[in-house]
Amino acid sequence: MGSQGQFKAKVALAAALVLTGPGLSAQAQESTNRVAAETDWSVFVETSPTKECWAVSAPRETVNTRGGQPVQVRRGDILLFATYRPGRDTPEISFTGGYPFAPDSTVDVSIGNNDFQLFVDGQWAWAGSPEDDRRLLAAMRAGAEAVLSARSSRGTNTRDTFSLFGFTAASEEAARQCAD
Repeated sequence: MGSQGQFKAKVALAAALVLTGPGLSAQAQESTNRVAAETDWSVFVETSPTKECWAVSAPRETVNTRGGQPVQVRRGDILLFATYRPGRDTPEISFTGGYPFAPDSTVDVSIGNNDFQLFVDGQWAWAGSPEDDRRLLAAMRAGAEAVLSARSSRGTNTRDTFSLFGFTAASEEAARQCAD
């Protein structure tokens, strides 16, 4: 896991580009380190303070409920990441839900017939081990969509659906960008 400041910068950068789509000018893309857009996924490279490459996407659908009823809530950026670093062949899978997660909760991830859990820390959630990252990566590359369900510190249940269309190409490009 990187520092809190690095993650905030990564989220701001990714959100600005993912949410505005592929219509950005070449100059805007260059100044923000976006190196590729693979359908629903974008690839970014950061070189300072250390090299890090990531594939990222925003959800295509978000549902918020409280007491089983839909509610309108204010959330920050909602993003799913696969982050590569030089010397590491498996990415770190992480998620930010745009709110602080309930303490001691988990984020449930469903991809096809595969279920996973991400462990929360503030507004971020990660797989529990490199082996879990590998299993999650394989499911994401084989799947059509990922559904992430979580609970906020205020008791709101969220369900975010991410398309995995283009994930394999984007994750392979991110890995290539961070290869030694």
